[in-house]
Amino acid sequence: MSRSPQDLTKTHHHDTYPAISPKRPALSQAGRSVLITGGGGGIGFEIARSFAKAGASRVIIVGRRSSVLDAAAIKLREEFKDSSTEFIARQGDIGDDASISSLWDFLHSQNIFVRVLVLNAAHVTPWGPDTLKMDKRELMEGFDVNVGGNFVMMVKFVNQPLRPTGQQLNLIYVSTAGIQMIPAPNQTPYTTSKAAITALVGRIADEHPVEDIQIISYHPGALYSEGVSKLADKSLLKWDEMALPADYAVWAASPEASWLHGKFVWAHWDVDELKADKDISKLMEQEKGFLRVAVQGLTEVSLESFMNKPE
Repeated sequence: MSRSPQDLTKTHHHDTYPAISPKRPALSQAGRSVLITGGGGGIGFEIARSFAKAGASRVIIVGRRSSVLDAAAIKLREEFKDSSTEFIARQGDIGDDASISSLWDFLHSQNIFVRVLVLNAAHVTPWGPDTLKMDKRELMEGFDVNVGGNFVMMVKFVNQPLRPTGQQLNLIYVSTAGIQMIPAPNQTPYTTSKAAITALVGRIADEHPVEDIQIISYHPGALYSEGVSKLADKSLLKWDEMALPADYAVWAASPEASWLHGKFVWAHWDVDELKADKDISKLMEQEKGFLRVAVQGLTEVSLESFMNKPE
């Protein structure tokens, strides 16, 4: 059965809705420290707001531009001045291994254990009409950040010295998985590297049960961010509200989303309808590659099919 992302669920959301509201007790993030890369603006900033609404004990926003991060932290502290959430802004570049190590060393020195990691930062340029006219360095920059940088972040996250034995972690990856949702020139380094890291995240989920690390990747939708505003007029598309993917991140970090461990989903899909759909449940049971980044139309090949069998 082939189904389009636009009609996987009857309801296709463009704004937040009650089931993913961060104010729902079932989605509470109380007692948790949450780290968000690319948290100084756009969707990253909105995700920080949503986790604060869910009562997170600490929200750490990371990005390359200190001035943007500091301004974002001021806004967050002002908006949530009556809450107990602590906000920390920390400059860091996920494209730089030394910078990543410095970030996690700082957190350890402050006795901070990160329970939820939201990987939102990405390298999006260069853009060009012809991939074969790109320089190798330009191509690999996208992979160095979007694949290599996010991989190192995951390794540091999982191996935190302060992680209590048996403590479950929550990993959320904000991913377009190679799906271009804005009108822009060829984005080969961006789309291919995002597809690669989404596939890698899914493979890691195969190796770690949900009780160890709950891992979910999701497409945030078509968002009119600061970067997109430089490429497209706001009247061009029916843009989604930032609150949709922001609140979805909180839901994805909750026990309610555990059944989607290792899957790549869209924030547009109604979470209740998705879970109630018997056809979707059947596909998830029968096809390991369903809602995963893989070769379309082919099921996963088993190593056993290539092995010599005794006659």
